[in-house]
Amino acid sequence: MRLLFASHSFPPEGAPLDNVGGMQRVATELHAALGARDDVTLRTLALRASWKEVHRKAVPFLLGLGPRLLSEARRHRADAVLFTSMTTALPALLFGRALRRQGTRLVAIAHGLDVTEPQPVYQAAIRQLCRQLDALLPVSRATAAQLEERGAPRRRVTVVPNAVDVGRFTAPATGRVAGAPALPDDAFLLVTVGRQVKRKGFAWFVENVMPRLPANAHFWLAGDGPERPTIEAAIARVGMGGRVRCLGKIDDASLLSLYARGALFVMPNIVVPGDMEGFGIVMLEAGASGLPTVAADLEGIRDVIAEGVNGWFAPSGDAEAFAARIRGLMEAPETLASARERTRAHVRGTFTWDATASRTLDAIRQAAPR
Repeated sequence: MRLLFASHSFPPEGAPLDNVGGMQRVATELHAALGARDDVTLRTLALRASWKEVHRKAVPFLLGLGPRLLSEARRHRADAVLFTSMTTALPALLFGRALRRQGTRLVAIAHGLDVTEPQPVYQAAIRQLCRQLDALLPVSRATAAQLEERGAPRRRVTVVPNAVDVGRFTAPATGRVAGAPALPDDAFLLVTVGRQVKRKGFAWFVENVMPRLPANAHFWLAGDGPERPTIEAAIARVGMGGRVRCLGKIDDASLLSLYARGALFVMPNIVVPGDMEGFGIVMLEAGASGLPTVAADLEGIRDVIAEGVNGWFAPSGDAEAFAARIRGLMEAPETLASARERTRAHVRGTFTWDATASRTLDAIRQAAPR
């Protein structure tokens, strides 16, 4: 297959931590998986920018993307364009017809917020894209439902789950977590990783769940984002400065050490209108390291966690249910120990980039050009 790979979600060369998140991981790791295949000729048009710069650079990149794709399609007779998000696919509204005249199919991955972002003009554009693209590849059933709600024909929607680069998590953890304090010998460490935005429920968890847990329960948060001041205010409000720590952005070596030191990963998402958790790739990263998850029973998270296999659910927003689940695991170390190896095997056997790349190509091949 001759494939044009279009993305506005690549981090800068040599600085992966300057723009890291679920969509960014998917873009770069799927690109690597497709590029390694013998049955794909891959040409790439990507914006490389830090998180601080991407919002400024994305508009000129997207304005120029349509003509560049058309030129590439004409020169190289591309079979398909794969957009790595619905946002990246916006130029198809203007250039889709011309690309189709070249025999090029138009396919987009859909994550979650790139579908549900509530800005009215953006929503009007997404509704048009849902009807015009030849195939849509949501990363979860929850995201698929949002696409169909916006007019995407079900026959053009194929769920293709995200995956994890297990090679990043095979090396043994060798050091301390950067910026982390020393822990008591009896500490039971809860960890989470991700962009600190309201839907992640981090401030809610600190304020409502941590006070219900035993005094040896600690909580470390890796990542950054606009919700960090709210999280830190919650830590101060409930007097958890000695048990909860915001670590900020950490490198891969510290991430490996964090997962190795943790007892449980937590994903305490809450409902935020106009926002959603389309998948939650950090749960796969934790799972590949053998760290099971306690997660909110919500949205795309349901496609990541198999109850009792690589984690457990609690109702979103139910503080006592979250606390009871964690307390139960704190009191059952044998259950938790057996869950670690089961989690590692499940994630590494189920969510591989080889399988996701194959499913992506199959969906593109089956898409009939409109």
